Amino acid sequence: MEVNPPKQEHLLALKVMRLTKPTLFTNIPVTCEEKDLPGDLFNQLMRDDPSTVNGAEILMLGEMLTLPQNFGNIFLGETFSSYISVHNDSNQVVKDILVKADLQTSSQRLNLSASNAAVAELKPDCCIDDVIHHEVKEIGTHILVCAVSYTTQGGEKMYFRKFFKFQVLKPLDVKTKFYNAETDEVFLEAQIQNITTSPMFMEKVSLEPSIMYNVTELNSVSQAGECVSTFGSRAYLQPMDTRQYLYCLKPKKEFAEKAGIIKGVTVIGKLDIVWKTNLGERGRLQTSQLQRMAPGYGDVRLSLEAIPDTVNLEEPFHITCKITNCSSERTMDLVLEMCNTNSIHWCGISGRQLGKLNPSSSLCLALTLLSSVQGLQSISGLRLTDTFLKRTYEYDDIAQVCVVSSTIQVES
Repeated sequence: MEVNPPKQEHLLALKVMRLTKPTLFTNIPVTCEEKDLPGDLFNQLMRDDPSTVNGAEILMLGEMLTLPQNFGNIFLGETFSSYISVHNDSNQVVKDILVKADLQTSSQRLNLSASNAAVAELKPDCCIDDVIHHEVKEIGTHILVCAVSYTTQGGEKMYFRKFFKFQVLKPLDVKTKFYNAETDEVFLEAQIQNITTSPMFMEKVSLEPSIMYNVTELNSVSQAGECVSTFGSRAYLQPMDTRQYLYCLKPKKEFAEKAGIIKGVTVIGKLDIVWKTNLGERGRLQTSQLQRMAPGYGDVRLSLEAIPDTVNLEEPFHITCKITNCSSERTMDLVLEMCNTNSIHWCGISGRQLGKLNPSSSLCLALTLLSSVQGLQSISGLRLTDTFLKRTYEYDDIAQVCVVSSTIQVES
């Protein structure tokens, strides 16, 4: 009968502990009215309890800190820190000790050890300590693999390892919406929701634009010459609460002048979010590159560069139009026609030649018109004809203007 030899005990012991901030100690207050049977007994016990706040004993929150009692939650964007200790429990000297710590995720395996060099020897009751840090960038299951190899006094090589499994959770839910203005401006609305169980201090929420855009944050207002956040002085986001951040992106001049470039799917930029949780634990998330589908303008785009808000009835006013050849290959020969409507009358020569317009180029055109009807009037009736293809492009409801009686003074 074959007998298996007993499993040899290792000379070294491995201990792993996650490093986190302590939490405020909480107690459960027990009190009663003085006319009840215990009288002032419960209140006196709470006053004598060193964990309670003097003068506020009935509050659950105390002044003492407590060490974490479990592994706790780890959220995406936080820094995972762990203390690794290898202790020599034997009475003999161990040689060539190598401690290795790897983090296995769903997509990669990362080496977190500060040094890959072996320790020459470890005497009895001595230990090797190491602290590892890693910024968590993936959600899902993570496995911390700690491996220890060493050589005994008899020259036998020994090896063992331990696995520590934990889940990385999602701290924030980020949703984005794009709004295209009549100009080339793009407005981005970012909705950020705290889906953890504790409040967050939102230290920074910014948009890093792509090379094509300049960005303006619209999350503050000017009061008495100072910029004040629209969210108030307290930048806390309670659990399951949502905040909406707004940004305005405008194409840089070198890109705005080339209409053919801003077509189809364009990269807007990415959000950079920094927050702090209890006792200042910091987290940071960066979204992937945000993309939007640029609106299609066809072969020719007509946009307004300047228009007054309010004009006088039956008095001429001026607008400036910008005509852009959105084609990247074809030159156009354009003719402008101006068609009157029931309320809007164009001043000038209709059917005039605008000349040739090269691909991805623009021209600005000053036009004069007047309105014969009061109220909010829509500017319509422009027609552009490409004589090369005999194709006509119609532009109605280009913009709106408020028409008032001439007896009302219009502010310039």
